[in-house]
Amino acid sequence: MESDKLYRVQEEDLPRLQKLLTVCFARDPLYHALIPDDETREKLLPQLFSCDLTEFFHTCEIYSDSSELNSILVVSDETEPYNILQYCFTEAKALLTTDGCLIREDPSLKTFWNFFQGKDYLNSSWTDQLHQTQRLHVIYLAVDPAHQHRGLAEILMDEVICYAQEHKLLISLETHNPNNVPLYEHFGFKIYGIVEKKPFNLKQYCMIKEASV
Repeated sequence: MESDKLYRVQEEDLPRLQKLLTVCFARDPLYHALIPDDETREKLLPQLFSCDLTEFFHTCEIYSDSSELNSILVVSDETEPYNILQYCFTEAKALLTTDGCLIREDPSLKTFWNFFQGKDYLNSSWTDQLHQTQRLHVIYLAVDPAHQHRGLAEILMDEVICYAQEHKLLISLETHNPNNVPLYEHFGFKIYGIVEKKPFNLKQYCMIKEASV
């Protein structure tokens, strides 16, 4: 996905965005389910988001509304060609780094086991059911709490939707917060399905916006 209106995040921006994601997802149901201990979660989230952003910087597109970095949009464009060897190397490195963080912060392996059991929540595995490569997948959409209700989420999402309409692409995303569902429905998304995996009391709302005809 390309955009002339949004700010393309640079590598030196990643530490600031790691802090933004940590704040925005501190109360997200997904991380409360996978890391139920408050102290462990507080230590782990910054490390996990740092790892995610490093991986996504090389495999996805990361945008903000401006260079002030008050928001973040991470999009995977399934239509773009990629180097399979480089992609696998990046994925493997990210997995090893993440596993190392989980084990270091919780040597009991309880958190590591939770992440293993919750991999379907984390890996967007539900999108395999779409059988669709003409697709954008929104991985992260977040706005700094201090700058919410100023239309920043709309700026980011409108750009994704415009690009998808122009290129006739389906858009997929998921949220674990039921309060976010009406927001995405406002943008024209519909619930494709709901993932619930034992032993977690957690719903993943899988949503799509069909390609325009």
